[in-house]
Amino acid sequence: MRTDYIERSLEPVLRRAAGEFPAVVLTGPRQSGKTTLLKHLFGAKYKYVSLEPPDIRAAAARDPRGFLDMNAPPVIFDEVQYAPELLPYVKEYIDADRKRTGQFLLTGSQNILLTARVSETLAGRTAVLKLLPFSRREIDREPSAPLPWESKGHWNPEKKISYRKLWAGFLRGTFPELIANPGRDINLWYSSYVQTYLERDVRNLRQIGDLSQFQSFLRALSARSAQLLNITDLARDLGVAVNTVKAWISVLEATYQILILRPYFANLNKRLVKTPKVYFMDVGMLCYLTGLKDPDHAASGPMGGPIMETAVVTEIYKTLTHRGIDPQMYFWRTSFGTEVDILIATEGKLIPVEVKLSATPRPEMAASIKTFQEDFGKKVLPGFVVHPGEVRLPLGSNMIALPYSQM
Repeated sequence: MRTDYIERSLEPVLRRAAGEFPAVVLTGPRQSGKTTLLKHLFGAKYKYVSLEPPDIRAAAARDPRGFLDMNAPPVIFDEVQYAPELLPYVKEYIDADRKRTGQFLLTGSQNILLTARVSETLAGRTAVLKLLPFSRREIDREPSAPLPWESKGHWNPEKKISYRKLWAGFLRGTFPELIANPGRDINLWYSSYVQTYLERDVRNLRQIGDLSQFQSFLRALSARSAQLLNITDLARDLGVAVNTVKAWISVLEATYQILILRPYFANLNKRLVKTPKVYFMDVGMLCYLTGLKDPDHAASGPMGGPIMETAVVTEIYKTLTHRGIDPQMYFWRTSFGTEVDILIATEGKLIPVEVKLSATPRPEMAASIKTFQEDFGKKVLPGFVVHPGEVRLPLGSNMIALPYSQM
């Protein structure tokens, strides 16, 4: 059993925010480590109060000023979406001593409710940061390692990972509890997470009556991870209204369970696909929902490509997010089928990334990147073909084959 604390890449960003703003809001999915992180960094000086227990939230609602007097800053308020009526009084506290930084540290796991309230009440007084499940670099204890396009050399050439171990890691996922406790039963943990998540968040956000139907939706959506999101087809397959599917997708987005990647458009004379793509934020959750339990089956089965692509997309998204950056990520696909899986926008340039299931990189794997480079010219930075093998090598001009283990 692993009991040592695992450093998070967000730590320096979080410290800086607490030193510059009166309040910091830390959002993210349930069980992503928000409470552990705040207690680790600030627990020695801050009082901790969870607003999830009914009696605590009732006390906060009944007498907000008295509640804040009893729990005066510096204080950590956990799961603040359960007591949104407290926020105007937090603002009142802050305005009484506006220059004092780091007064309130707030966490929440429901983006729609929390962000709307924070924007309305604490605008200009708070930094909003996001903590997601572990990125690979955090698990490997190298949170400060450069991104592939920031380094001329190998990120960590000595670290190799076997093909089967890589896929076993995908099955396990990236939630802190499963990483810190390798002996935990994966299926039992994810089953419990889905049930708890359904009971708490889905009912709170959408008042869904038939949870079994929502579970069917989850599994149907997981089978479409890394694919174009056709809501009409999904609704028809489930036998529900299109608006119902839209509402359920909004719940998953609001609770950080999925990531929607939108297509990149430019003024070119090409017909481009306008439908977004969907990815599950945690690749272990994706494997659980699709019923995969064996690494070899996961790698060689029909979900192998989507799992690999989901792992790469979410790795990049988490790494940028944990640097305090709002990731600008897209994909590019023409109506003729030419596609670049991931485009990362940075400083007016685009980094194209292709994901391949083969562990043996070949120049033809970069054909779509080459087409994209030809179309967009100087706007495109060197591209990468990410694969599950261990070979890093050039695939042509400004194109590099990059092992997933070096991400």
